[in-house]
Amino acid sequence: MSEIDPTDHALATIASILEHPEPVLVVRETETVTVTEIVVAGEHGVADEHPMVDEHPVVEEQPLVPEHADADGYSKVGPGPMVAIRLKWTVHRGDDGQFYVHETIGEQSVPVVSGPMTGEAAVHFVDAHEDEAHRRFEELRSEIAGRSSLADYERKGEA
Repeated sequence: MSEIDPTDHALATIASILEHPEPVLVVRETETVTVTEIVVAGEHGVADEHPMVDEHPVVEEQPLVPEHADADGYSKVGPGPMVAIRLKWTVHRGDDGQFYVHETIGEQSVPVVSGPMTGEAAVHFVDAHEDEAHRRFEELRSEIAGRSSLADYERKGEA
């Protein structure tokens, strides 16, 4: 029986979570008011108001990650099994009121700064770079997995 690297299981779990996030549901109760008008012959309209509470609550979907109200401090981390080579993007507000994205590799690297830009543009920049990093990581992981299965195939003498 071959030995399986635990990192592969961790990466597969992370990938499946990112591919199929479960929505968070928030239940809010609503109130419905109905107005019934009864008109009796010879009288002007008499209104009879009966508030009724709807028995069915309204369910709204909300994203797993709440929208960031202010771009300052917005941050995302790229994929990878090792912290030393993992990418991180963080938005900072400069003294001039503009926003700058600091991109680091690992915890001890000097950031590469992109900017100035608006807060919305900085958040979009971070999201786009994080999406691209995940796409490239999955592509590389698939390529490595394909090569390792080909090597296993060759080792067994089936090639």
